[in-house]
Amino acid sequence: MAEFFLPKNSKIHSGTTHPKPEGAKRVKKFKIYRYDPDSGKNPRYDTYAIDLDDCGPMVLDALIKIKSEVDPTLTFRRSCREGICGSCAMNMGGKNGLACTTAIEDISGDIRITPLPHMDVIKDLVPDFTHFYAQYASIKPWLQTVSNTPGKERLQSPEERDQLDGLYECILCACCSTSCPSYWWNSDKFLGPAILLQAYRWLADSRDEMTGERLDALEDPFRLYRCHTIMNCANVCPKGLSPAKAIAEIKKMEAERLV
Repeated sequence: MAEFFLPKNSKIHSGTTHPKPEGAKRVKKFKIYRYDPDSGKNPRYDTYAIDLDDCGPMVLDALIKIKSEVDPTLTFRRSCREGICGSCAMNMGGKNGLACTTAIEDISGDIRITPLPHMDVIKDLVPDFTHFYAQYASIKPWLQTVSNTPGKERLQSPEERDQLDGLYECILCACCSTSCPSYWWNSDKFLGPAILLQAYRWLADSRDEMTGERLDALEDPFRLYRCHTIMNCANVCPKGLSPAKAIAEIKKMEAERLV
C-alpha cells in the first residue's frame, strides 16, 4: 500500500475517536490522518463516525460534514466539487483519487484517508505541491513557435486536433505521479507521469514548432526513462487517461530521432 512522507523519527498513533450521532442507523467510520508540522507533535489518526442517512454520497461530502459539524480543525483542499479542479486529490482506502468523485459506498469497511503518498504534508490532508508545479513549469507548457504569422490563426485539421484527445484533459491533480514507485524514489530527477503526459501534449500539438528542443530537454536517464510501465498511473487517473501511453510515445519519438 502506498504511504506518505512522515516526519523524521515519528510514528502515527491513534488520536481522538468521535462517537456516532445519536440515533444513527447507517454509520460509516472515517479514519483520517492528522498532522500539523508546526505543532511539534507526531501524526495521528482521528476516527469520525458519520450517519450516512444525513450525508451526501461522496467522500468529500463526508469531509465537509466533519469539518462543519464535528471538527472545524480538519484541513483539506477542495474547490469545484465536480472533478475538474483536482484540489481534493487524496488517498482513500489505499487508492489515490478525487474525494468529490469517489463514492463512499464504493469503499468497503472503515475508510482510511491520508494525503497523497510520498509528498511533504503542509497540514492534515494538504500536500505540498511546490516541487510538482516547478516540474510542470520546467517543460514549458505553452505553445512555442518560431514562425511569425501576425494576425493569422494557427490552424489544425480535425485529425491533428484529435491527437490531443486523452492529453489536454489532465487536471494536474497528481494522483498518477504519487502512485508511481519510480516517482516516489526519484522525484528529484524523474518528472513523473503527470508532467510527462503534459510534455507529450505539446509534442503532439501540430502547431508547436519546438519539437526538437523539447525532446532534447527530456533526453535524460532520469527525467524520462525512470518509467517502467507499472501502470499505476492509468489505474488511478480520475479522468481515465493513460500517462504511461504518453510516456511510451515520447520514448518512441526519441528513438526515431536516432534512426
